[in-house]
This record gives sequence, structure tokens and C-alpha cells, in this order.
Amino acid sequence: MPDTCAINNTDTSNEVTVNTHTCCICNDAFPEAELIYIGEDALCPDCYDEETTECSCCHRRIYNDENSGGDDATLCESCRDEYYHRCQRCDHLIHNDDTYYLDDDEDENDPYCYDCREERESSCVIHGYSHRPAPIFYGDGPRYFGIELEIDDGGESHDKADSILSVCNNSDSKRLYAKHDGSLHDGFELVTHPMSLDFHQADMPWRDILRKAVSLGYQSHRAETCGLHIHVSRKAFGDSVSQQESAIARILYFFEAHWNELLRFSRRTEYQLNRWAARYGYKEHPSEILDYAKKGYGGGRYSCINLQNYETIEFRIFRGTLKYNTLIATLQMVNALCDLALSCSDEEMKALSWTSFVARCDAPELIQYLKERRLYINEPIEMEDEV
Repeated sequence: MPDTCAINNTDTSNEVTVNTHTCCICNDAFPEAELIYIGEDALCPDCYDEETTECSCCHRRIYNDENSGGDDATLCESCRDEYYHRCQRCDHLIHNDDTYYLDDDEDENDPYCYDCREERESSCVIHGYSHRPAPIFYGDGPRYFGIELEIDDGGESHDKADSILSVCNNSDSKRLYAKHDGSLHDGFELVTHPMSLDFHQADMPWRDILRKAVSLGYQSHRAETCGLHIHVSRKAFGDSVSQQESAIARILYFFEAHWNELLRFSRRTEYQLNRWAARYGYKEHPSEILDYAKKGYGGGRYSCINLQNYETIEFRIFRGTLKYNTLIATLQMVNALCDLALSCSDEEMKALSWTSFVARCDAPELIQYLKERRLYINEPIEMEDEV
């Protein structure tokens, strides 16, 4: 039964009964109409203001000591669990939308705020998969090549990565960096800044880099998990978008028209290409293949030529290698395809045979590699082992 109290009016012959209830915090009695309820708890106005707060997410009223957010945000427990994390480094509360991970895999990695992720990244030799430093251009443009070389089976080791990077990097020049790659078993990805072909061949110490990786126990071709991806700047194909797309369409046509030869050149299997570098499919005209690709058909970014990057196109067809001649020959092959796309009309590209194409190739490393793969005008030579 609620408590009652008698209030005397001027007419003492009448007695008015007012229902009251005790505040669950201060234990004082208040008229029922003045009390505020949180669930089944009745609070007086003063205790309500002093002892409770509002969840900034769902706006439900909670007791101060139930605040699961702290000073960063006022949160009920369910909203904190569903929408927030605590930064692994600074312990600040961060909303899901502002949460970062070192390799973008939230199931296996600790959450960070943006500033702490950047600090953590800068202290790591092997960066997260999403690491995108501002590009540093080496050599003369506009035709720049950026290489992503995956290496495996030697460990995702910061010390080993540092040993490899130190071959070509110093305090004044950062040419190469390392990134995590979830497709590898026990390795990482080596990524160059954009470089001209001449710079790759004359100034980038690729022979020493590859030799160091091998000495540390890494494999690329033999690992069967690795790719060699080459990015080419779109500006290399012309100043206007229409010029660029016309040349890129001819490259796509060349890939479809000479798929069997390029499959042999790539050193990949059909299964590997279908998974990581799928073809778009043959069409009668180069522009038709480009239109098909732009509509999202094919393998998306896992296509033989990935068109989803704004600044570059990415040749993904090639298998990884730690053999110097193969790496340089692959770069020269991509360069030869760029030359071809810029010098030929659509009709000339359609009429070009593989034999006619390789007859135009004059780079010594490329010619040697074509001969090793039995792709050069019936002039096979003894092939060295891949690594």
C-alpha cells in the first residue's frame, strides 16, 4: 500500500489524501506525479538529474555507474558492444566507422583509432594490406611501372623484410616497401614506388633484392601462392581519357586473341588464372571488350588486367618469381604491349599474329625468356630453374 499524508485546507472538516512513493535512491517520499521511472525504479527529480544519464547512441536513460563509455561517450552496455571498440594502443573509445585494423581483417586483428594505426604502421616494417603511401616517382615519365611481388614460405618476419628493403632503401631514398598479404601462407608482398623501365633496369638493384630474398628462405614461383603484378600509369596511354581507353582496349584485345601464348608466358595454371586473373572473353572489336570490362563483368579486380584503379591499370596474369631475368623480361613484355597499343590501330591489332609481335621484341632479357618458354619463332633454349 502506498504511504498517505493528510493535507489540511482552510476547511478542516475536509481531509485530502495524496498518494506518495519513496525515491529508491534518497528514500524520501514524493507525490506519485513527481516521480520519474527508469524501468521499475522510481526516482525523484533531483536524483534523476544527479544519478542518471542518457546513452548518446540509443538515448535510453541509464544510471551513471552503468555508463559503459566513460569520458569518451556516454553509452549503455549494449550500444557499446554493438557500435564501439577501444583502441588497442591509446584505449580511447572509437565508433565502428572510425575503427582501423593493421591488415583490414577485423576478425584476427586488434582495433585502432586512425592516429594510433598510423603510428603503429610507421613503426612496422611489414605494413597492413591497406597501406598506401604517397607515391614517389623515379625516372622519366609518363610511363611508370609499379611492381607488387609476392614472396612466401620464409616467414612474415619484420627482421627479414628489413634486410630485403635495406638492399635498396636508405634515409634519403625509399624505393621499396613491404605489406601483409592474406593470400600468402608465410610471407609478404614487396611493392615498389612508380618507376620508369630504365630506372627498374639500371638503378633498381633487383638482382641483389631477389638474391637476398632467396638467401633468407623465400620462394615465389615455387611457392605456387605468389603473383607478380605490374601497375602501369594510365597517363602512359595518352592525355585524354578517350586516348587512354582506346589504347587499353587494344591491350585487352591482344590478351584475348593470344591467350594461350600469354598463359604459357605467365607460368600460371588455368586454375590459378581463373581464381586470381580471369580473362574477360573474346569479342570482335577492342572497344567491345573494354565496354564489357567496364560494366563489371569478368573477375573484377581479380582479372588478367585490373581496370578498377583510378591512376593505373594492373597486369595480374604473371606468376611470382625470384629469378632476375624473368622479372625484367616480364617488365619488358608489359612495356612492349604498351608500345604496341600506342602504335597500332584497332585493325592492325586485330591482324597481328603472335609471331609478328615477338619479331618486334628486341630487349635481350625478354627474348631469352620467350625462347625459354618456347614462344620465340621456334628458337628454344635451355631453361634455368625458377625460384
